[in-house]
Amino acid sequence: MDTERAPFLRITEIFHSIQGESTRAGLPCTFVRLTGCPLRCVWCDTEYAFTGGTRMTLDEIVEKVDAVGTPLVEITGGEPLAHPNAFPLAARLADAGYTVLVETSGAFDISGLDPRVIRIMDLKCPGSGESARNLWSNLDHLGPADEVKFVVADRADYEWARGVIRERGLDRAVVAGRLGALLFSPVWEAVDLEDLAAWILDDRLPARFQLQLHKLIWGADTIGV
Repeated sequence: MDTERAPFLRITEIFHSIQGESTRAGLPCTFVRLTGCPLRCVWCDTEYAFTGGTRMTLDEIVEKVDAVGTPLVEITGGEPLAHPNAFPLAARLADAGYTVLVETSGAFDISGLDPRVIRIMDLKCPGSGESARNLWSNLDHLGPADEVKFVVADRADYEWARGVIRERGLDRAVVAGRLGALLFSPVWEAVDLEDLAAWILDDRLPARFQLQLHKLIWGADTIGV
């Protein structure tokens, strides 16, 4: 194959680690972190993935994932769906038999993802500074395997997320099995964990309180984990 013409992506890192978030937290996972993101969330913890990276063909990426040999793979960023070739990469990995997660901001159309792919979609709360970028039509394309995440920086973010969950029927979708999970993730060291747990319990939300397990294991500033 002519590698100069082959489909490619810019890759910040490919690494093997413990899945830190989602309903698959704690499982071994191979992460494919794409380079580049047009969003600038004020609490972003992966600014190092905004620029740089290494150009890799889809064949090279799949080969490196195969070399790790873990059945769970996550495509992340940056913002992976800002890159058109992320869509065929996800399909290629699913074709190879992997369970494929795509972690996306929700600012880009997810409808073109292979139906075998599990979407972990982050709806941006106001505290991120990027809530205007939410593409609400994406909610129509979520299914029983997919998950919606809210990263909350304070009580105002939580109340906004609670309103979205109720107004958009996401709580009913989870209970009925039309949506896989609702996730609440506190901004690292910005929210009192007991407070967030109490808010979820008081409101009887069918949501999962998650911490970033990889940060608890290796520290907040360690990359490649």
